Amino acid sequence: MIKDTVNFTKMWLFGHAQSNNPTIMLTLKNNWMKQALLEARKALADNEVPVGAVVVKDDQLLGRGYNRTQALTDPTAHAEILAITSACQTLNSEHLKGADIYVTLEPCAMCAGAIVLARISRLYFAVHDLKTGACGSVFDIVREPRLNHTVEVYSGIYADESEQLLKDFFERLRNNTIVECGYS
Repeated sequence: MIKDTVNFTKMWLFGHAQSNNPTIMLTLKNNWMKQALLEARKALADNEVPVGAVVVKDDQLLGRGYNRTQALTDPTAHAEILAITSACQTLNSEHLKGADIYVTLEPCAMCAGAIVLARISRLYFAVHDLKTGACGSVFDIVREPRLNHTVEVYSGIYADESEQLLKDFFERLRNNTIVECGYS
């Protein structure tokens, strides 16, 4: 069963943006998820599972990434890992305290662990992953109270668009139209 996440439309009650105007705050969050969707579309164009991520702090983009596991022959080259690595390099720090991460699909256990280790404050994701999601669906690593850091979680931003990208990818995979990247 999916652990409760805060519905994105109610997020403004918590005051995490620089404005107290809910419309402005929703617009800011939507814009960053749109950037994550652009990253996911890059993955789809490269015949990778279409997941994109961006890391933001104080409304400044710190890092971005999209799934590149096939291209890099690296099972850890998930969008979140690449975005976190880029953000850490931007700040020249292993910790991203006060930063937000926007992801088009609920992070897996590896990525959830990286989010905790990087000390990211808030996670916004579009679609729940009922098979491998580790932020409320299957596990809840980012809110595990026994760990040294917990993350606020918000879901549902651009869920339809993100879900459609995933459906398109897996339909192509089922129809054997993805062959050059190792999925056939």
